[in-house]
Amino acid sequence: MEGFINLRLRPWLRRLITRLVAIVPAVVVVAVSGERGAGGLLIVSQVILSLQLSFAVVPLVMFTSDKEKMGAFVSPKWMSALAWTVAVIIALLNVWWLFLTFG
Repeated sequence: MEGFINLRLRPWLRRLITRLVAIVPAVVVVAVSGERGAGGLLIVSQVILSLQLSFAVVPLVMFTSDKEKMGAFVSPKWMSALAWTVAVIIALLNVWWLFLTFG
């Protein structure tokens, strides 16, 4: 993202910031609520990751299936069909999970 947002940081400072953003919330949860809180935090993080997966897979399949962008490296039709099938299954499972949780 450094080039995307035109932000220049020294590598050691960038690593320190990203590590702190990742570790500090986990340490706070463990300090406040102990092992049970850490287990709950782990479950919540995995749920969020599963919900985000569709937002990564769909653009990836769109990009790799586009002959204009990929040229000679475009995915074969059978692979694109398989990838779309997997992307739809992932999205449907997430919708089903949300319905069971909040419905």
